[in-house]
Amino acid sequence: MTADDVEETLAGFVRHALELPELGAARTVAAYVSVGSEPGTGALLDVLRERGVRVLLPVLLPDNDLDWAEYAGAEHLAEVAHPGKISLWEPTGPRLGPEAVLTADTVLLPGLAVDGRGVRLGRGGGSYDRVLARLEIAGARPALVVLLYAHEVVERVPRDPHDRAVHAVVTPEGVRRFRPPEC
Repeated sequence: MTADDVEETLAGFVRHALELPELGAARTVAAYVSVGSEPGTGALLDVLRERGVRVLLPVLLPDNDLDWAEYAGAEHLAEVAHPGKISLWEPTGPRLGPEAVLTADTVLLPGLAVDGRGVRLGRGGGSYDRVLARLEIAGARPALVVLLYAHEVVERVPRDPHDRAVHAVVTPEGVRRFRPPEC
């Protein structure tokens, strides 16, 4: 997708994401800052924050696990180059620890694709697999939502035993649910 294509989809993502009851009722949302041609999250992060939602953003640790920090606005993000990995925009505020995600009512997950069963295909680093495992071990049941372009919702992706299905995918065209949140 071109930069113009990505820009044109932003309003659709924000509109449809904000229609989700899971985001409307959330007090805390764990999200991420999009990079490259990923669906843009910046406007959504700002709207959530303006609504009084506590937004947590990931900080990549050397072992690919994720720490978390509160989003305080775009001016409090720094581009961090991780050796051998992609550069990410990360919050500059105090680190809250990997367990901070357990406080989230909704977790927005990045992905490359989601299939008809709600199985998410990630980038292969395992960071969000660790997050999902941490949530499951703790008995936390946040709504799990992925932002993707419509062509990234596919019939089937590979599924490993540790993969956890998501509840919904948001595209610029709308929302597709796979199963109700367990909370």
